[in-house]
Amino acid sequence: MNANEREQLIAAACQVRELAYAPYSRYQVGAALLAQSGEIITGCNVENASYGLTICAERSAVVTAIAQGKRKFTALAVAAPAGGMPCGACRQVLAEFAPNLLVLIISADAPEQVREVSLTELLPLSFTPAALSNKSAF
Repeated sequence: MNANEREQLIAAACQVRELAYAPYSRYQVGAALLAQSGEIITGCNVENASYGLTICAERSAVVTAIAQGKRKFTALAVAAPAGGMPCGACRQVLAEFAPNLLVLIISADAPEQVREVSLTELLPLSFTPAALSNKSAF
């Protein structure tokens, strides 16, 4: 990812965060996924009165990308209050498609503060399609 792509990815995550539907938690999150093709696909969290039906911004972006025929990703930017990290479910969904994904964590209150981590740091020893073909973990 070059500097221009990084800047665009961060801006897209911050911008889509404003569209989040979070009337219960008031915790708005935006995510921007960089496809291998160079396209940026965004998603935001969408809450529901039945809390278990809420979808996170990261999974929203992945689902949108898949619906557009994209399956390979190089980076993800997440904009959340105080630089909140992706939840475990989002980490697992991301690992399905990009186990070595670069993740940029953005503090929505101070968007110049960006932390870079890898998905493998966030979800070590993840359960991936490759793990299914491995008969033994030992």
